[in-house]
Amino acid sequence: MEQPTLATRVSSQKALESFSEALPQLVGGSADLTGSNGTRVAAHTAIAPGDYADNYIHYGIREHAMCAIMNGMALHGGLIPYGGTFLVFADYCHPAIRLSALMGKRVIYVMTHDSIGLGEDGPTHQPVEHLASLRAIPNLLVFRPADAMEAAEAWAVALNNQNRPSLLALSRQELPALRDTAEAENRTARGSYVLRETTDQRAATLITTGSEVSLEMKAADLLETRGISAAVVSMACFELFAEQPDDHRTVVLGSAPRVGVEAAISQSWEALLGDGVCFVGMKGFGASAPAGDLYRHFSITAEAVADAAAKAIDAAHA
Repeated sequence: MEQPTLATRVSSQKALESFSEALPQLVGGSADLTGSNGTRVAAHTAIAPGDYADNYIHYGIREHAMCAIMNGMALHGGLIPYGGTFLVFADYCHPAIRLSALMGKRVIYVMTHDSIGLGEDGPTHQPVEHLASLRAIPNLLVFRPADAMEAAEAWAVALNNQNRPSLLALSRQELPALRDTAEAENRTARGSYVLRETTDQRAATLITTGSEVSLEMKAADLLETRGISAAVVSMACFELFAEQPDDHRTVVLGSAPRVGVEAAISQSWEALLGDGVCFVGMKGFGASAPAGDLYRHFSITAEAVADAAAKAIDAAHA
């Protein structure tokens, strides 16, 4: 049976349906973007003036206030707060997110429209630098899941981490399913894993996150037609991967030339890619168009990734 394609914001909402039934202490909300963020599910009833016994909050266009209130709920105890907005509006949330991390509190930030893949919303809404900024906050887990399976796994990790906040960066555009079945191990819990290994020695390792993982799979197919064996690595959470033992990191990263791919700026990638950083991503912003057109405009394509890998291999052998 053909696997459905789902935006990870939709996959997140489907996972949340199940978690909300099992965890009545979850209190959700959104800063005026409930429908876009997918943060409200069937188990939710909205809090209203004079009726505070329910479990969903319409915060209005008050991103910082929403995040500050969630910190207060986490400090009070007995509740697991989460709230949604667009990733570009993380700028308004930043001080409160930083406090969540500083205090070591389980607050979950659901941030959608995570890249230029948001399409015609315009360049002001393109969160080009935001992933790097958020990854720089100590004790914050930043997840960028690649498909429905990783979205569900990211939620599970976020809910189980009682002493640190988590942020889920989710796509607006639909993405293909990359893994067919659930496994006993939560692969996202280790931050990164090899999604596609080579049958012989690796010539290159393609490392990426979120919506660009499916693009990287196509790049690996292109390289195969050129006689180049490339592994594909999904780097769902940089912070968790950095905490893994050396043997796991070595297996995932390998020793072949590495190419990083993300529809964002390259900051935060240097430690993963090593010397001679090879990165396919954003160097600016300012265009507004359908998602596919934008990816082509900014040269974030399977062909560009394959060409970058070939050049990295040539440079390594020079």
